[in-house]
Amino acid sequence: MANDKRIRVGIVGGAGYTGGEMIRLLLNHPDVSISFVHSRSNAGNPLYAVHADLLGETERSFTAELSNDIDVMFLCLGHGESKKFLEANDVAPHVKIIDLSQDFRLGESVKGREFVYGLPELQREQIKQAGNVANPGCFATAIQLGILPLAKAGLLTEVHTTGITGSTGAGQSLQATSHFTWRANNISTYKVLNHQHLKEIRRSLVQLQPGFEAGINFVPVRGDFPRGIWVTSYLQSDLTLEAAVQLYKDYYAGHPFTHVSEKQIDLKQVVNTNKVLLQLEKVGDKLVIHSIEDNLVKGASGQAVQNMNLMCGLDETAGLKLKSIVF
Repeated sequence: MANDKRIRVGIVGGAGYTGGEMIRLLLNHPDVSISFVHSRSNAGNPLYAVHADLLGETERSFTAELSNDIDVMFLCLGHGESKKFLEANDVAPHVKIIDLSQDFRLGESVKGREFVYGLPELQREQIKQAGNVANPGCFATAIQLGILPLAKAGLLTEVHTTGITGSTGAGQSLQATSHFTWRANNISTYKVLNHQHLKEIRRSLVQLQPGFEAGINFVPVRGDFPRGIWVTSYLQSDLTLEAAVQLYKDYYAGHPFTHVSEKQIDLKQVVNTNKVLLQLEKVGDKLVIHSIEDNLVKGASGQAVQNMNLMCGLDETAGLKLKSIVF
């Protein structure tokens, strides 16, 4: 797509957490114009009536109307809803679609639309040529970026992973486990060894290391903070720490949002940014990889904007040069 005009975008499902982050990011994107923000339940209401952080940023309102006079459509819908939306609505063939749900991450299609898995650090060139992209899951992003270099080198063995996520990862709908009185000063596991993101993770790993059949043992944990994901993975490895760090730095050279730190990392370094920070340790014969991200930015809306930049021939970092707030 030519860079001599602004990219016209539509956002479907704009009232949720990922929709709100998408609006925030795109309002400040130098190459984008928001054409509409769709929400049937909030049609006519100003965006800031739902997303209070947008007060003073825009006077735009939600709409129940859709338009094909756009270049890119973001689907910020719940899992299972994106496919239903595309089946029920006619989206013009020229409109590029970036879906943030899990509906198309395993190669599914709808109405002849084929989706490319949108992890830039795995397949940037395929994303550049794609008409439709399935944005990765938040946990899947952090876990994969922690172990992709090993898979690329054919060194991946059975992986043990624990990941703790902020409450926004559960979405905006009220649930028993999202009440402040339950979540605050509390911690719990869920979907132990059976999280839905494991399927897309394994698909990517086999792509890099054909024949990989070892276990990916993942324990997800609910944290008592709103934003961010901390993942710690470990596996047996003969690599020295120095060799492992160099392997990771080589793999992520040229990828602007993934960085290897040789000092201890902490979650505040990535909140409100599109970064993933990695830190490695060697303990005996175990290689330990810590990977951290903001679940709503690199884990969702920020990565979707990154994918749009790639699909539309823009600077990959456009609209995403964000600084964390560490104190």
